[in-house]
Amino acid sequence: MRYLVRDRMLAFHEEAWVETEHREKLFKVNRKLLRLRTTFDFVDTHGNQVASIVKKALTLHHTILIKQDGEMVGVISKRAFRMFGDRFKIRLNDGRRLRITGNLWDREFDIQDNGTTLGHISRRWFTIRDAYAVDVMSQPDATLLIILAVCVDHIMEDRKGERLTNI
Repeated sequence: MRYLVRDRMLAFHEEAWVETEHREKLFKVNRKLLRLRTTFDFVDTHGNQVASIVKKALTLHHTILIKQDGEMVGVISKRAFRMFGDRFKIRLNDGRRLRITGNLWDREFDIQDNGTTLGHISRRWFTIRDAYAVDVMSQPDATLLIILAVCVDHIMEDRKGERLTNI
């Protein structure tokens, strides 16, 4: 199933919508402003908070905590240096260790678990940076894979400079 993450244009604060390929809205991603650490909340269409991601302050490399129901369910961190394509590692509380590998131009990323591709993140077909696609091959992990895609996008934009980033 394909999901799209679209930035909301002309918003007072940073927010985006996660939609299905049929344009059904699933989650709103809100960036909390005026916080010491960067925080994004995932809110469903009924207003219930599904998850949040929190960028750890004062780390040598990008590290983001993933929380659901107030408990930490995983940690994503970017490898400090890669010659070709970015790599991320994810440690989940259920014991799984996922990998996200990017291509040379950082436009395509694969989310893998022990060599099995669970999802694919693509910014290739979008010419302006207002949307990207997340193809989910493992439906039980769909919400987690969308959250990981938002984390990767945030880290990639953050890396380009410490300027205001889109989700």
